[in-house]
Amino acid sequence: MDFDLTQEQRLYQRAVRDFCEGEIKPYAAQVDATGELRWEAIRQMPALGLTGLQVPEEYGGAGLDTVMASIAVEELARACGSTALSVSAHNGLCCGPLVNWGTPAQKARYLPRLTSGEALGSLALTEPGAGSDLAGGVQTSAVREGDSWVITGSKAWITNPRYAPVIITLVRTDKQAGARGFSMLLVEPGTPGLTIHPPEKKMGLNGSPTQMLSYDGVRVPLDALLGEAGRGFHQTMQTLDAGRISIGALSVGLAQAAFEEAVKYAQARRAFGKPIAEHQAIQWMIADAALEIEAARLLVYRAAWLKDQGRDFSKAAAMAKLMASEVAEKVCRSAIQIHGSYGYSREFPVERIYRDQRLMTIGEGTSEIQRLVIARHTLREFG
Repeated sequence: MDFDLTQEQRLYQRAVRDFCEGEIKPYAAQVDATGELRWEAIRQMPALGLTGLQVPEEYGGAGLDTVMASIAVEELARACGSTALSVSAHNGLCCGPLVNWGTPAQKARYLPRLTSGEALGSLALTEPGAGSDLAGGVQTSAVREGDSWVITGSKAWITNPRYAPVIITLVRTDKQAGARGFSMLLVEPGTPGLTIHPPEKKMGLNGSPTQMLSYDGVRVPLDALLGEAGRGFHQTMQTLDAGRISIGALSVGLAQAAFEEAVKYAQARRAFGKPIAEHQAIQWMIADAALEIEAARLLVYRAAWLKDQGRDFSKAAAMAKLMASEVAEKVCRSAIQIHGSYGYSREFPVERIYRDQRLMTIGEGTSEIQRLVIARHTLREFG
């Protein structure tokens, strides 16, 4: 396996970086402070395929492979964590399932809108009492009544519902069937009985809305079923495997952003008669960051490459997500340390980046869950 980027990949990376440098990065602090994404930028994203990274071109997408999609997410995160999270979730958690399991009618109804730059899609999995233990904890249910599914329950910590033309919702359709009793339903905001609550007040990623949803007898047609009834848990696990690659790329982007700010500051700041970049204590932090970011990036590329090859990538995705998210934590901490008191100030980007990265070891499966996934795969490989 050669992980050196191709000319096409490098050209795309440069195009996305140029866009992010001009349209996203200068506004990242504003997005964090106001809690509002910059839609002027999002409406320009279809030209680079950013709102339909792996959506077929016939639906307005770019039809990219997973390596190129990962490159794009890393560049977005290097510019603004909030924007990167909302766009990553839109692509991986909403567009992805529609591409994988949607009927031709479902794809035609939703994907052109989702790739237009006028909306961002959403997936509702987590509940107040169900995070890591989705199979045992999800209580939101749907029952068939005539020509409809009727949904009752609630979801928590859901990304993008306020912007979504459709919210893919994981529900129990057979309470006696265990993991085989789940299904995914397509729910449109504005459907009677669906309440989208105000955004949560969070530590970071403030521009990416995270909201609670209430389903009070929400009625959707039978053809709102995504894929097969009873396959919802399998669909969820497959979606999360792919999503972990994206969160790994996002983590690398955040780490890269903090690293660049730290190096720039270390070269400019003087102490004891010379730039602090010339002091060994600072150089060691810079060296560790350079090493660990590169290692994390390669793990992300490897997982993406395996997925593109049609090979089993579950373990590789868990490794990439775990490594990259924990590297982001360490690098962002060191970046603040290098800045000293200024790193604790909102006048400098590293304060925001540190807050943004903190979700990465929690969302899409905590670090503890990733270690379980890696261990189980490893033990099976040993027979």
